[in-house]
Amino acid sequence: MNSTLATFKKFPRTFWIANTIELFERWAWYGFFMLFANYLTGSTDDGGLQFSQAQKGTLMGVGTGILYFLPVITGAIADKFGYRRVLALAFLIYASAFVLLPHFNSFTGVFIMYLYLAVGAALFKPVISATIAKTTTDETSTIGFGNFYMMVNIGAFLGPMLTLIFKNSSYDLVFYISAGMISVNFILLLFYREPNRIKTDEPLIITIKQVFINIYKVFLDYKFVIFLIIASGFWTMYLQLFFTLPVFISQWVDTSGMYQYFSENMPLIAENYGHNGVMEAEFITNFDALFIIAFQIVISSLVMRWKALSTMVGGFIIATLGLSLSFFTQDVTFIVVAIFIFSIGEMSASPKITEYIGRIAPSDKKALYMGYSFIPLFLGNIFAGIVSGTVYQDMSDKHTLLLKEVNERGLQISTELSHNEYFSSAAEQLNMSNLELTNYLWMTYNPSQIWWVIAAIGGGAAIALALYNQFMFKKN
Repeated sequence: MNSTLATFKKFPRTFWIANTIELFERWAWYGFFMLFANYLTGSTDDGGLQFSQAQKGTLMGVGTGILYFLPVITGAIADKFGYRRVLALAFLIYASAFVLLPHFNSFTGVFIMYLYLAVGAALFKPVISATIAKTTTDETSTIGFGNFYMMVNIGAFLGPMLTLIFKNSSYDLVFYISAGMISVNFILLLFYREPNRIKTDEPLIITIKQVFINIYKVFLDYKFVIFLIIASGFWTMYLQLFFTLPVFISQWVDTSGMYQYFSENMPLIAENYGHNGVMEAEFITNFDALFIIAFQIVISSLVMRWKALSTMVGGFIIATLGLSLSFFTQDVTFIVVAIFIFSIGEMSASPKITEYIGRIAPSDKKALYMGYSFIPLFLGNIFAGIVSGTVYQDMSDKHTLLLKEVNERGLQISTELSHNEYFSSAAEQLNMSNLELTNYLWMTYNPSQIWWVIAAIGGGAAIALALYNQFMFKKN
């Protein structure tokens, strides 16, 4: 304990400012992002945009994917023009995007605004990571980055917990709160002192050209490219926590029992995170961040001495089991347990991916290879958008399955109605309550089969990784 405290005293002020900035940035990001899928696809009378699942998947997949690709360019921009300036620009884009987003309701308009927001995030990410790297040493980096990732998860937990309170008043408030949270960083930026960076007079276009030359060099190593594709399978599965699970819970899961429990024992939680006798879907998915805050240190301590490969394979399997089973049932208690299982796998596997890249990279190219460890997240978001979009829409989307049932029965219901009104009208014509119609669609069309797709992706990534290490690195 004394040695840990001594280490904390070695960090400069900029390290702590950067950690606090990261906390508010993640607070702002997850405050809207955890709610984003249901905002895009939700019924208009609930404040949603009623986009199709395919449109949601395209928007979130491509938009967030670009966010993770751009840092190879924005990092070069930060090195050229200075961290402080780029951070200020990032916060300006962030804040303006959050304010503007709720004023667009067409797919094209929302897509463009989300890409604009992604540019702000892409400017921010390489700068804050570089600041942490430059304000830590070999002696302090383990604790330093551990503290940094703790800030990430605290922000990821607090963001939705705040915005969910105001969601039912107006979705606009969700975005405005995120704008407020990110704006706190303008104040913190006054105390930010730029760490040492290599300044260059080289034209920016030459720097960016070199970035793409480096990408080409990395892609010539087919072994590394194969690993990146395998790792993207893990992220494709993982991202369903944000892209698909909130929608699945909102459409299919009966959370009235949880609402009743909180009403009787913790009424404040039921009041703030429940609505019309059910709990908010995002409140349930946010248990993942809570579990990580509570158990990350324990899990990290257990796996820190384990080999990266075996830990990753095990983590892939555990996370896949947990997340896929979250789509298996309408029982909310079962889903919370499944999310806990998923979080254990996530805490085990995610940190080891970067470690494994460092192990398989050629000794003279480690820095280069580590710089492109973002590619699995870029690919994972693109693939996750497909799974949560077209695949989910065809297999599990409640409105799509209801349309199929209505057409087969020859019922006449106006398509101009909101999703909620359409569902209630169908239930009335079928002489069912809304709950009875939900259960009927569940039994008839088996929307839980989406879990097989998620299990196949995550399980396939685990098997492929084990085979990859065995056949690509036999000497190791």
